[in-house]
Amino acid sequence: MLTHLLRRILCVWLLAACAPLLSLAQGPAVTDTPPLPQLTWFIKQGPDMVVRRGTVVMTMDRDVVLANGARISHTDGKVELLTGGSMPLRDGEAMSQNGELVGSQRAQQMGLTPAAVNMRRDAAAAPAPAVPTSTAPVSAAVATAAPFTYQPPVPVEGKLKGVVELGASGFNSFIIRVDKQQNWKLEKADFGTSLVFENLATDEDVRKGLKGYIGQMLDYGVGGRDIHFVVSSGATMADVTRRIVRTLKELGYVVNTVTPEQEGALALKAALPPTFTGKAFVADIGSGNTKISWLQHGIPAALDSYGAKYYQKGIADEAVTRDIVDNAHQVPVELRQTCFIIGGVPYELAKASRQGKERYTVLKAPAAYAELPGAKIKSGVNIYKALVDATGCQQFVFDWDANFTIGYLLNMP
Repeated sequence: MLTHLLRRILCVWLLAACAPLLSLAQGPAVTDTPPLPQLTWFIKQGPDMVVRRGTVVMTMDRDVVLANGARISHTDGKVELLTGGSMPLRDGEAMSQNGELVGSQRAQQMGLTPAAVNMRRDAAAAPAPAVPTSTAPVSAAVATAAPFTYQPPVPVEGKLKGVVELGASGFNSFIIRVDKQQNWKLEKADFGTSLVFENLATDEDVRKGLKGYIGQMLDYGVGGRDIHFVVSSGATMADVTRRIVRTLKELGYVVNTVTPEQEGALALKAALPPTFTGKAFVADIGSGNTKISWLQHGIPAALDSYGAKYYQKGIADEAVTRDIVDNAHQVPVELRQTCFIIGGVPYELAKASRQGKERYTVLKAPAAYAELPGAKIKSGVNIYKALVDATGCQQFVFDWDANFTIGYLLNMP
């Protein structure tokens, strides 16, 4: 009885976890006489596990990792979930490449049961279905991702623009050169410390810091009208931010605040190269929140979740993982080839493997950073792992130059 109950719970969990994927991949609901699905299906047939796509059916000769990170054993049909649970497939049951589980009766109605066709056991008899071939968990596969060789176009006769950011962990300033085609290059970056989130900043800290940043930009050649000030969504959550914004306005500056969704869209504008529009998404792991964004039909879509300092609020790792996974599952499957990742924790992770002054660094698997010290790093790695496991993306590329404030500058005339 207990085993049956556990099986039902695991089935419900797996279907719930895959719901966003299924809504994209399945199309119309199955009718009484449905057409043969074009998904790849993995089916328990007696003692064997077989894989079927269309009318081609072959014996599975290796484990496969599904789009949601679950792994199916080719020897016994056991489905291993990323949460640590497992569920053996029963005779006649089928599971799609997107993680949909159907019972033996429905599989027969859908025409999935291999008994209706001749099963091919030799690889030469038919082309192999397009299925994942990795036998390692998704989060481990990231470590073997191919080098990233993309080089962004250089701006031609561009204009200098500057921005001062009040973030959840400090004052930062950036100067870029951008041309009419929106090609841009980071000319100068300064990272300060305001300790805003810890409520240790004073009005004098704000005045001195901002005057210093402004002076440096003017000296560098940025025009006064091309210097902008932005308060990040993470910083707005601190009680002291109102006092800091008031101080800025007393100095005569316009202060622009952004919501997490706006911040995610701006990060997308800065970090997603035009040539990756249809095959990548962006993740920004900040101190106050994490933003996941992508382009959908040419329109930015952005979601936000917990940031790397969630530990300060006593929030459990498991709760954060669930929320990140729920958000990441909404990224369209076709955009999961590459993730451009930015933010404070990814910056720390990328430092360990950067080669010289390269613009892009491919991150290693989350497990490679398990021993790094510091509560913020450990929390950020937990978020990173949730992103990896939820999307199955095997190439997380850190951009050393991009951030959401540069996306803000790119929107300025």
